[in-house]
Parts: sequence; C-alpha cells; structure tokens
Amino acid sequence: MPVATVPFSQQLREATDQAHRMAENTDFVVALVEGELPRDDFARLVRQLHAVYSVLEDAAADSTDPDLAPVLVPQLARVPALEADLEYLVGPDWRDLALVGATDEYCDRMRATCFDWSGGLVAHHYVRYLGDLSGGQILGRVVARVYELPDGLGTSAYRFDEIDSPKRFKDEYRARLDALPWDTDERERVAHEAVHAFTNNTAIFHDLHATRVA
Repeated sequence: MPVATVPFSQQLREATDQAHRMAENTDFVVALVEGELPRDDFARLVRQLHAVYSVLEDAAADSTDPDLAPVLVPQLARVPALEADLEYLVGPDWRDLALVGATDEYCDRMRATCFDWSGGLVAHHYVRYLGDLSGGQILGRVVARVYELPDGLGTSAYRFDEIDSPKRFKDEYRARLDALPWDTDERERVAHEAVHAFTNNTAIFHDLHATRVA
C-alpha cells in the first residue's frame, strides 16, 4: 500500500481550503457577522447545529476503533452547550424550530459515513471541531456583541471551558491526526469526505438564507 509523505493534517487543510472559504462567504454568514440578521435567525442556526452535533457525537460515542481514541476526546462535546444556548435564545420549545432540508441531508450523510467508517467520522469531526476552535472563537464574540448576549449566554457552544489553550489543543489535535495509521488512499478518501462536510455546511447556510426571518 502507498505510504503517505505529507502530514495528514496538512492534506486535510489544503484539500478543504476552497470549500472552507466558500462556507465563510455565504450570504447568511456575511449577514450574521455584519449584524444584519434578527436574533431569531441566529437561533435557527443554533438549532441546525444541535441536530448536526447530535449525530456526530452519537457516532463518536459509538466508535470502538482504538486508533481514534486520541482524537475523539470528550472535551470537544458541544450538544449540552447547544441545548443551553437554545434554552436561552428560544425557551423550552426550542425543538419546535424547523430543520432546513440541508440539515437533514447533512445528518443523513453522517449517519451513512460516521458510524461504520472511522475515516468518515474523522472527516466530519475535523471539520466541525477545528472550525469551532478557529473561526468559531471569533464568531462567538461577534454574535455576543451583535445581539448583546451577556456573560456568554446564547453562545456557550463557542466556549471550550475544559481546553486551556485552543491553539495548543489544535496543534495537539493535528499531531494526533498525523499519527493515524492510514495509507495514502485512505487519507485521500477522508480528505474527500471532509470537503463533502464543508459542502453540507454551506448548504445549510444557503437554506437558512433562503428562509430568513422577516
């Protein structure tokens, strides 16, 4: 089997660069960071993310692959924080917020790839959590300012209280990815799935923009 020569984390970053930039520049995200959306639209986004992370974290909990143990660390779990945010932003009926079609498709994609394929789980795990620890940190601060959310209420999903240094953690996470015992062909498959994860995420932004709160 061919042996990988480029660090896997670098391969993932390079493979997903264009898809990442496309997601960041969707109309919905641009309007969100510029303070042009009502708070209800932000709450709708959080509802979509809750659905996505629920599937992803179920898959992580279900994994029995010992090679993934260093990557699937519990400090990254976001579902409890997302639920707390929705309770604050919406109230006890937050589950009544509709999921857009792209969210259902994203969740279906993860159900098809993350439970029975370790590479698929890593692809989606990488896209979601490295994003949270990078641009997500900026987005959390912007949203808190735009919607005047006090003391982190409504944005707790962007806080990682059990991680002292996001930068150091990301470096360690990338090193753990690089240590995964996969050959070039498997790494290529995983990188392709990571691009697909960004595509799914972008589709959610498009659907949310098309159904914006008036």
